[in-house]
Amino acid sequence: MKVIKSNKHSYPKYGQLHTIHSFPSIYTEDRRIDVWIPEGYDPEIKHSVLYMHDGQNLFNPAMGFHGQIWAIDAALQPLMYQARVKPTIVVAIWNTHKRYQEYLPAPAFDLLPQEMQDYIRDEHNYPDLEPLSDGYLDFIVHELKPYIDQSYPTLSCAEHTSIMGSSMGGLISAYAIAKFPHIFGNAGCVSTHWPLSLHVNELSFSEPFINWLMHQMPDPATHRIYFDFGTATIDSYYEIHQQRVDTLMRESGYVEGLNWITVKDEGAPHSEEAWKNRVHMPLAFLLRH
Repeated sequence: MKVIKSNKHSYPKYGQLHTIHSFPSIYTEDRRIDVWIPEGYDPEIKHSVLYMHDGQNLFNPAMGFHGQIWAIDAALQPLMYQARVKPTIVVAIWNTHKRYQEYLPAPAFDLLPQEMQDYIRDEHNYPDLEPLSDGYLDFIVHELKPYIDQSYPTLSCAEHTSIMGSSMGGLISAYAIAKFPHIFGNAGCVSTHWPLSLHVNELSFSEPFINWLMHQMPDPATHRIYFDFGTATIDSYYEIHQQRVDTLMRESGYVEGLNWITVKDEGAPHSEEAWKNRVHMPLAFLLRH
């Protein structure tokens, strides 16, 4: 694989990107990977690793959705300078045209009644739609993570390995920490798209996955999970589902503020700009010393 190192230019503002334009996989489609290296990077120091979905939306507005980005470097670098978080490398995983299927947790779809599955297929105009989440996570766990751990000075244990995304990326992050708790010690689920649908907001669409999570939640003694949601645009759907998840967290032994946080961002829409404005919160919580 050919790794292209960025020269110093406008993006990212801090640090440097190492880009693999086509990371090969036997589990899923090849895709671009950007590895963000912080300023002051010392290869003798072991780093935590944050894996993030929708990687094209993280650093460069020219690549971001509607020109918006999370600006992860601008949020994370100051936290490192302030010693509020561990030295961290960010692995930005670009999505593909199969984003919805790859980020759709298999149990979130497979446990739905047939008529609800058919509704989701019709809504997306995709009659053969099936979840591809297991292959996507196998790619991260069995191909991408070993490459990162071999190529960079990482703390490879679960305690220092985090995964985060927004919307459907929040769903796949929750699935990842539940399915691979020995790999991921921390998950950031931002504006999590619990209802699956863009048009129908009913608990019946989220309950099968939430019930599945109830029996799969990782040990609260060794894991941290962050949730949030806004109250405008499609984010206005999420509170009723998140309330169910919050109940699940308490019943699973999580303590809010200690190993779990749910943030309600009043007035915030469903957008990269909104996530940029509050991303310092999950970063500080998940990557803290």
